Amino acid sequence: MSEQKRETLWNRDFVLIILINFLVFMNHIMVLNTFPMFLDEVLGMGEDVAGIAAFAFSAVAVVLRPFIGWLLNNGKRKSILIVGVIGMGLMPLGYLSSTMLAALGYSITCAIALALVCRMLHGVSLAFSNTSTATIASDALPQSRFAEGMGYFGMATALATSMAPALSLALKGVSWVLMFAVATGFMAVALVLFLCMRTHQRPVAEKQPLTLKGLIDADAVPASVICLVFLLTWGALENFLSKFAAEHGLPSGGVFFLITAVMLVLVRLTVGRLADKKGEGIFVYTCNAAMFAAFLLLALVPNAVTFYLSAVLAGYAFGGIEPALQSMAVHIAPPERRGSANSTFLCAYDIGLGGGGGIAGVLIAGVGYKMMFLIVSAATILSLLLYLFWGRNHPSSLRFHQ
Repeated sequence: MSEQKRETLWNRDFVLIILINFLVFMNHIMVLNTFPMFLDEVLGMGEDVAGIAAFAFSAVAVVLRPFIGWLLNNGKRKSILIVGVIGMGLMPLGYLSSTMLAALGYSITCAIALALVCRMLHGVSLAFSNTSTATIASDALPQSRFAEGMGYFGMATALATSMAPALSLALKGVSWVLMFAVATGFMAVALVLFLCMRTHQRPVAEKQPLTLKGLIDADAVPASVICLVFLLTWGALENFLSKFAAEHGLPSGGVFFLITAVMLVLVRLTVGRLADKKGEGIFVYTCNAAMFAAFLLLALVPNAVTFYLSAVLAGYAFGGIEPALQSMAVHIAPPERRGSANSTFLCAYDIGLGGGGGIAGVLIAGVGYKMMFLIVSAATILSLLLYLFWGRNHPSSLRFHQ
């Protein structure tokens, strides 16, 4: 195989897996962004229950991801993906069923229980879906362009993360039925794209035994932990920014996330190449600083101007740090360990987002939004310190492999 051929980045399956990943996250974030409102408006529950739901969603995904990584290590790429896509398509229908229980006069406890069970199953389905998409994508990337390729792959996640809130708020303004139906429709499209993929199940020379040590990739741990701590901030924003804006007379949460989407696109178009050349450190430092500033603006001077500025800063922060750290976590893993490396990183991703939502929900109920933003902002300082004293000196750091 020629050097030029080995360095090719774009191919049919890489494009399809990026599109499937985008649709997976559109489904996921549409529900994530509106679920606290759904609990409030339809089932009469407050932020504390929303925080529990966010924690439960992430907890089941975290428990299952290492086992999913083991299955991926043993070649089950496409089988895992199809299970996840189908599950994510069914869960919005489950949420609609809980509204039907409430409307038909059943105990509100039963309706809430069904919604929470579906939320947990949604977490399971997401774990199946995005662990497999990340692994399939990383299989296709040449080492010299790994961070660049993961940046493009991550751009789909980031775009969905920022576009879905605006879309979900607009749709739920029409009806919850329409919002959940569109979320299911995205998975139907993903299923069609999946059927167009040419990638076969990855052959393995030797089946890897299921062991506790083998479930976690040690080389992926530093980047994963650093990202986990940072994502406590993004988890708080995803779950409660729209509600905060509505209650404090600020512009729509949808506008906030549209601004972050623009920043995410700009950052993701450059982050991979810069990470390949400079390492992940430039993003860890600047993105943590940007998110810290965004949270201070929301906490101390919430007005229209600072609201937009915080969106710009948060968009840069999330857009830069997540793909850089995912590349750090995965790039030195051999093919037979990429499933575990991706599952390790995505476990941290889930814990960060779910933990951020859970912590924010409890803090809002106890001390209000201002103190919540101030307390959660401390996560950026801890994330930076973890990188400074641990991550940058670890063999997985991209600066050692340039």
